[in-house]
Amino acid sequence: MAASPVRRRAIRPVAARWITAASGWTWAQTTALIVPVIALVGVYITYTLNQRALRRERCSKTFAEALTAVEEYLEMPYRIRRRPASPDIRRELTDEASSPLARMAFHHAWLQIEASAVAEPYAALVAAARSEAGVLRGRC
Repeated sequence: MAASPVRRRAIRPVAARWITAASGWTWAQTTALIVPVIALVGVYITYTLNQRALRRERCSKTFAEALTAVEEYLEMPYRIRRRPASPDIRRELTDEASSPLARMAFHHAWLQIEASAVAEPYAALVAAARSEAGVLRGRC
């Protein structure tokens, strides 16, 4: 009887080795497969969230620049009204007056490509700004 417990202990490790050798897959192999998959999923999620944040930031910057162009255009009649009587200043203001118009046209085209839902309200804002600035320019 004393030989039998020793024999069982010797058989169990052999049986465990035989089962894992027969299946061909160990926990170490499973871990070696799962860890890189989890790392790749983490990298993908991080990349996706960063791209979303960059797009949101780019859109915000584009919208801010478009509104700045409209604001500069609306401010132009006041700059013309406060101008000195020098012909050089008049020429400079004339050149500056065309710049916001070109920028507004550029931003309208850019918004049609980048954010089409915002392009039409921006066009309405530009039309309202042009009509208001036109009235103000007539007073100068």
